[in-house]
Amino acid sequence: MRQTGKRLFQYALLFKKPLLIALAFLAVAIAAELAGPFIAKQMIDRHILGIEKPWYETVSATKTDHAVAYGGVFYKRSDYFSEGEARGKEVRILQVGSDFVMVDQAVAFDGRRQFTGGKLTITQGQDHAEYAAKKLSNTELFSFYAPEFGNLMKLAGLYVILIVIGAVFTYGQRYLLQSAANRIIQRMRNDVFAQTSRLPINYFDNLPAGKVVSRITNDTESVRDLYVQVLANFFTGAIYIVGIIAALFFLDYHLALITLPIIPMLYIWIIVYRKFASRYNYEIRERISLINAMINESIQGMAIIQAFRRQKETVKEFEQLNDEYTRYQNKMLSLNSMTSHNLMNVIRNLFFFGLIWYVGGSTLNNVITVGVLYAFVDYLNRMFHPMVGIVNQLPNLERALVSADRVFELLDEQGTDVAEGTAERYSGHVEFEHVRFAYKDGEYVLKDISFEAKQGQTVALVGHTGSGKSSILNLLFRFYDVKEGRITIDGTDVRDMPKQLLRQHMGIVLQDPFLFTGTIASNVSLDDPAITRERVEQALRDVGAAEMFTSLPHGIDEPVIEKGSTLSAGQRQLISFARALAFDPAILILDEATASIDTETEAVIQAALDVLKKGRTTFIIAHRLSTIKNADQILVLDHGEIVERGNHDELMSQLGRYYQMYQLQQQGHLEPAKAAEPAAAADSEIESRV
Repeated sequence: MRQTGKRLFQYALLFKKPLLIALAFLAVAIAAELAGPFIAKQMIDRHILGIEKPWYETVSATKTDHAVAYGGVFYKRSDYFSEGEARGKEVRILQVGSDFVMVDQAVAFDGRRQFTGGKLTITQGQDHAEYAAKKLSNTELFSFYAPEFGNLMKLAGLYVILIVIGAVFTYGQRYLLQSAANRIIQRMRNDVFAQTSRLPINYFDNLPAGKVVSRITNDTESVRDLYVQVLANFFTGAIYIVGIIAALFFLDYHLALITLPIIPMLYIWIIVYRKFASRYNYEIRERISLINAMINESIQGMAIIQAFRRQKETVKEFEQLNDEYTRYQNKMLSLNSMTSHNLMNVIRNLFFFGLIWYVGGSTLNNVITVGVLYAFVDYLNRMFHPMVGIVNQLPNLERALVSADRVFELLDEQGTDVAEGTAERYSGHVEFEHVRFAYKDGEYVLKDISFEAKQGQTVALVGHTGSGKSSILNLLFRFYDVKEGRITIDGTDVRDMPKQLLRQHMGIVLQDPFLFTGTIASNVSLDDPAITRERVEQALRDVGAAEMFTSLPHGIDEPVIEKGSTLSAGQRQLISFARALAFDPAILILDEATASIDTETEAVIQAALDVLKKGRTTFIIAHRLSTIKNADQILVLDHGEIVERGNHDELMSQLGRYYQMYQLQQQGHLEPAKAAEPAAAADSEIESRV
């Protein structure tokens, strides 16, 4: 996980400028917000409760700044006197319950107050004092508060301005942070999808398509939540907590010491939570990948599922996966419920209780003012909000880290960079020299394969299923590399040629053609700018499909939905064939290319092939032996070995395996006298093919 965090940080550094600006905006927004309690403290202690400070008669007989007229005498509060200014007699204004009284002298100490019959009694422990006092009317009280209204309005205005500034900078930092997060994930998705083009074919043989899709979509979206929600809350919370602790120490360091245990508690909380959550989240992501893989497989194979009445079994399998997913989700829910913000609220209330217990006596002794206490409680309450936000984001954090780990696992797979540029068209002289190959170590599917295909020749590969026909072409395309021996094109080892440039002059037509969403024309050209519209039309004419497709409502611009499901098997195969020809390959590979085409369409293609194969090396895999009678060389494979080679006439004259296979497909044309000898071998061949 540490390495995963480092790599996520490296992705963030790609867009460090907006992130740094967002953090600067965040600092300004937090400073503006944290100034609020200080302003409130000033309003309470200086301008609201400040009325209880000592008042002195002014020497001037007229009203001066902040002076208040009472009983024909002007009084001014002690903190408004300038340095060296003369002061007269001291008086005090004290609050008793909801009333305010005037004491015409200094007060020795403060404590519990009681006003009865014109007498003010102050008690502090064993000490008490009595003072003659007069209750102030509302008008008289208002006159003493009047000098403070201007300052109160200024502070209130400043508070509103700070709120507006905080809101503006908060919007800015959130916008910048989220836009940067979107760009980070955009870059990550591009990297992951590009990586799928770099990976070898065997990677996809071992990993269901749904799992790959899940990593590109679901997992990257979870990583996006890491940047947008988790890191935003963590960064914001960390800066808030540091700023609030600094403010608390500025207010009163004795009280601030009470809050210090909160930080290690939060750290321990995160460590314990992650210990359990990471395991649950890993299982959850695995199950959702399996669900995606099964859904993808079920949709692609729905025709088979329904045809063989496997709906109930498929639903049961899905329900089992869904139950496992739900079980781990419930475990995660239970963990979150036990460590949710409710527990944080309990801790917060305990701290408040401890604070009240600690400061109760101090406040009465004027060690802590009401304004300081108010600001402290406000700051403490504010500090728990980001902590609750951090705790609430812990599930997203673990989910994102597990998803990021899966994404980086795919990115770390060994791949081959797509080569840029173009390569000079080779002639197509192919030679296999003692090639051995195994998909799994020790289980060779090709054993000492050697043959030569000269430029312009047609080489056919025949044999039972699993004999190695497709493996030969997989090696030629470098979907896999040989274990022993070598394959050369025009004398150059294919392993010394970049895969992209090697395949640039190869064309392939598969038994099950794949069409992309788009149009017929775009499926022929694959949106390659080098393939012109005229070239597309010419390729369709060469395979005899031009008339078939021009009769459609939109001609060759007829829309093609996923996999070309609205087209017939023959139409799909013709498009795939035209696609290969449009790229004018030096080497053309037909893998059971006519297996899905009716006899009439096959005749059209065979006629076109006689022209198109000239000057082009062609490899054909065919079970229908009638389609390869004109091949220059036919290789008969059996369990990874070439057991016969030659043209059609040569192999028929040998009365060997090829002869037996051909006769089996031409039942009724075999003379009885010649049928007896190969009958046993033919039976054996049938068994091997089944």
